[in-house]
Amino acid sequence: MLKKANRIEPDSQQERSLKKHNPWIICTCSRQCYITLITGCYTCKWQIKQEKKSRPGPCCCSWKEKIFFPFLIISFLLSVVLLFVWIETSNEYFGFDWVIFLGTGYWFFWSIVLLSLFGILSAYSSLLVVLAFLLVWEGYELYLHWCHKILILLMILLCSFVLWILCQLWQERWLTAGLSLQIFAPYMHLSGITVMVILSWPVAFYLIHLEEEVRMRRYKMTYDRETAKGCNILTKLRALQVAIGLPFFLILLCLYIVPLGIHSPCIQEEDKLGPKPDFFGHRGAPMLGPENTMMSFEKAVEQGAYGLESDVQLSYDQVPFLMHDNDLRRTTNIRNVQPNASITHSSFFLWSFLSTLNAGKWFVQSRFKPFYHMKPLSRADREKAENQRIPKLTDLLELAQKEKKFVIFDLNTPPRKHPLRHTYIRHVVSVILASKIEQHLIFWLPSFDRQYVQSRAPGFQQVGQLFSIERLTKENISRINVDYKRLFYKGLKDYKAANININLYIVNEPWLYSLAWCSRIHSVTTDNIQTLSQLNHPYFFMTPGYYMFMWLLMDSVSAVLIFAIFYFHWWRESKKEMFNSSIHTDLRSLSLQQREHGSQDSTNLPIKPSFRVLGNPWALSAFYPALTKSTKKQPGSCHFLVVPKKKSSEPEQVKETIKPLRPSKDDVRQPSPTKKTFEPTWDAPREATLETALPSLKVNKPTISSLEIAQSETEPEKTSTFESSQQYSFSVFSTISSMFSYELTSKKN
Repeated sequence: MLKKANRIEPDSQQERSLKKHNPWIICTCSRQCYITLITGCYTCKWQIKQEKKSRPGPCCCSWKEKIFFPFLIISFLLSVVLLFVWIETSNEYFGFDWVIFLGTGYWFFWSIVLLSLFGILSAYSSLLVVLAFLLVWEGYELYLHWCHKILILLMILLCSFVLWILCQLWQERWLTAGLSLQIFAPYMHLSGITVMVILSWPVAFYLIHLEEEVRMRRYKMTYDRETAKGCNILTKLRALQVAIGLPFFLILLCLYIVPLGIHSPCIQEEDKLGPKPDFFGHRGAPMLGPENTMMSFEKAVEQGAYGLESDVQLSYDQVPFLMHDNDLRRTTNIRNVQPNASITHSSFFLWSFLSTLNAGKWFVQSRFKPFYHMKPLSRADREKAENQRIPKLTDLLELAQKEKKFVIFDLNTPPRKHPLRHTYIRHVVSVILASKIEQHLIFWLPSFDRQYVQSRAPGFQQVGQLFSIERLTKENISRINVDYKRLFYKGLKDYKAANININLYIVNEPWLYSLAWCSRIHSVTTDNIQTLSQLNHPYFFMTPGYYMFMWLLMDSVSAVLIFAIFYFHWWRESKKEMFNSSIHTDLRSLSLQQREHGSQDSTNLPIKPSFRVLGNPWALSAFYPALTKSTKKQPGSCHFLVVPKKKSSEPEQVKETIKPLRPSKDDVRQPSPTKKTFEPTWDAPREATLETALPSLKVNKPTISSLEIAQSETEPEKTSTFESSQQYSFSVFSTISSMFSYELTSKKN
């Protein structure tokens, strides 16, 4: 006992400690808490029990909820599409923030704010869809709270408005989404098959459940004979099966054959992959130093830039300097020096004033940093950035000549009333030639007055836009500078076939750079040179053989898994159906038997009465129907009444089963003629009657077996209650007969 107690004690202590320290586990694992959570989040009614339950069949909510549920699906789809487009166009976040800055004058990461907003909207709509699915799964009726309905309508309006703006004012973002599909399509295909395998579990459960519902209703129609109403419900159930199963299998079929129509530049043989594209530092390295400063260009050179890209403005005193924006608000401290002149065009300032402005303090402040994912600067870089000034074009040319780097720039047209409004091209060309830089290091991009440039500086490499191939050949242009979104149109194959070098701008994302690499692009202009320069192989690259192997493997494995899931649900439902049908059949047969026995008892009661004691429980006539017809009432307390003989319809069968009554010598002794005995007068007739009426009885072996056989052969089957009462009556009779024979023997002795 002591060992057993010691064995049990640690378990009890462990249970007490679990109950004491982890009471939330019981609450968390409770099913009632789970139901309360999902119903409370969906209906905003935090009740302990959900009162309304969905009826079996196609109806899971009221008609109002049926009308509003498509709006929930529309909001979910719009939010997901908008989130996908905004994520894939992350390469354009700086441009979006810059446009907002031009309109508001305040720099902030508005692109990240919208990304967070679209993510919240997608998560909210997805949560409501998942909660609705769980409620339907648990068999609860859908009732979306009016607060959710208002938010869903507002979300539809907001997403529709943003998508309309993108379609009207920023159509090129859709080209970015198309480019992302080119590179991510193989992986989205494989991921889509995985998602369909996961979704096949609830789809199979619901389809098999609906099929079982159809079978049960058909079986019920055969007995209830409600043909019109039943056919209507069956039609709704079949329509619901088609509405759920048909889209699922169509999408699955499309995913199985979609690789036949996928064209991704990153699916090619290893030996056909082109060389790594070169880099042009966009305004230097704007993530490592202030843009268009000498620190930024030096950082780009350190990262292995092929060339340096910049923007050129002309001061009022005809000095070319480097500046992208038309005003000085964003990249200088003009607001602190001359607040009233902050929005004035930079070309109206003299170089003597421009050279005094600080062009690096804004970069150090976290509020004005241009890129959200910039790495923090070191202490030396911070000090160097805070002392940067606006550089001249000649400073950049000196660095390029020193490092043997190519230079490409956008030359902005001076505003009206500027002294170099019509002659700025020739003035800039003269400044470049005066710097003594090698002419082949200059990539001349402006298209205005190109003939003069070619005649004055024939060594400049002419760079064109997305012109026709005939025009490029006529103007002797062997390189074009195009937006990366134009890569969507056939990958610029015609220009590559004409041996025209292609430079894409602005490429910041690794996946976009990998796409350019697989498309055999020669160079890119980037802000993220420190990241792209670390790539040694394009992302998402695979050979056609490997992709075909993965395609066939995923299709075959998913098909087997989906078939197994459907078969499992079918097997489980069929097992339940067999169990329910057996119970239903037993209940129905039992009810039919009760009806038959009730009708038989009612019809046979007056014709064929059952054996019963007719007044005295000591009467043996109920168990011996073949006794003689004569009945004599004997004096004394121990008398019985014999039932009259039955009709002549059954006497032969009874005679065969009952032995003739003969007195036994052991049971009844004959009186001796020589010896006289004294007996009371009232015992003589009773003894004579018993000797002639009763069979030979023994205490240990009563003669009842023959009567039992006769009873089973002559009478029909009765119910279980009658049989139990009959057995009880036989046991009572055997006991009574034994006692009676014992009393008789004792009296005779």
